[in-house]
Amino acid sequence: MSASQTVVSSTTPSAPPPTMLPPNPTLPQSPQNLPLRLPNCPLPLPLLHGTIYKALNLNYAQHLYETTSLPACLDLARSEKFFGASVTMPHKVAIIPYLDMLTPEGEAIGAVNTIFLRNSPSGKRLLCGTNTDCIGIREAILQNVDPALVEKMKGRPGMVIGGGGTCRAAVYAVKTFLECSEIYLVNRDKSECDQVIQECKSKGFGDGLKYVGSVEEAERLAGPMVVVSAIPDFPPKTEAEITTRKIIETFLGKSEKGAILEMCYHPSPNTAIAKISEKSGWQLIPGTEAMIWQGLEQDKVWLRRRVRTLPVEKVKEVVGAKLSQSRL
Repeated sequence: MSASQTVVSSTTPSAPPPTMLPPNPTLPQSPQNLPLRLPNCPLPLPLLHGTIYKALNLNYAQHLYETTSLPACLDLARSEKFFGASVTMPHKVAIIPYLDMLTPEGEAIGAVNTIFLRNSPSGKRLLCGTNTDCIGIREAILQNVDPALVEKMKGRPGMVIGGGGTCRAAVYAVKTFLECSEIYLVNRDKSECDQVIQECKSKGFGDGLKYVGSVEEAERLAGPMVVVSAIPDFPPKTEAEITTRKIIETFLGKSEKGAILEMCYHPSPNTAIAKISEKSGWQLIPGTEAMIWQGLEQDKVWLRRRVRTLPVEKVKEVVGAKLSQSRL
C-alpha cells in the first residue's frame, strides 16, 4: 500500500495555520499539504494547489508522500506545519478510523479524499475528513451544462457507470445535488453495485437506485438525462464486460440526450465511452473538470476562502497544459 500526502506551510504572520506535511522526515520551513496516492498514479494536485498559492502570494506547498504505513504518514499531521492532505485510493476508506470527525459528505459517502484541521472548544487540534469528489462531480456538470438542461435533470433518471469508490460520490452528487428521481447503476460486477445500493440506503440516499444488468431491461427503461462514467478505459473482453458496454450504448442511443461526465482522463480523455457519447449526440464533459473543481473545493476548506476568490481560470490553464504535455 502506498500513501502520498501534501503539506501546506506559511512563513507570513497573517497566513492561516499550517495543515499538512512534506514527504521527508525533516519538515521544510514553509507550510505544507499532503496527498495519499497509488504509485504511478497521475496526480497533478501539487501543481493545481501550487498554482493557487502562487497566485494568492502564499508561501505554501503540497508534496507527495508515499509510505507503506498509513499511521506513519499520519504522524506528519502532528507537526505544526501540517495544514491539510489530499487522499486517493486505496486510502479513502482506510483513513476514516484515524480521523476525529467527518463532514456530512464524508459520512454519507463513507470515503474521504480531504483532511483538514479544526479546533475543538477546548483548543485541541482535530483531524477532520470530507469528500470533495462529490463537489467536483457536481461543479463539473453545473459549470459546463446549460441551466435549462440542469433543471431538466430534476425528477428524471440519472446513470452511474461503475461500482468502485468514485461511484458512491457520483451517486451522492446525482441524487442529492442534481435531484434525479432514480439512478441506474451499470457495471460488469452486480455484487459491487449491490453493495453500493446497500451502503447508500444505510446512509439515507439509496432510494431509487437500480442495477441494470441486461440490454432488454435498458431498452424498457426511460433514458437518463445525466451520466457519470467512473470506469477505466479498457476494451471489453469478458461476457459481463461486453454486456455492460451494450447496455451503455443502449442508454446513450435513446432519442433524448443529456450530459455525460467521463471521469477517466488518463492516459487520454479520448476514451471509448467518450467516443460513443459524442457519436450518440451527448454533451461530453471531461473528467479533468471534476478533478479541478474538487481541488478548488479542497483549497476552499484549507484556506477558508470562497471558491470565487481563487484563480479558477489560471488553474484550468496550467493543469490543462500539464496534462496535454504528459500525453505527447
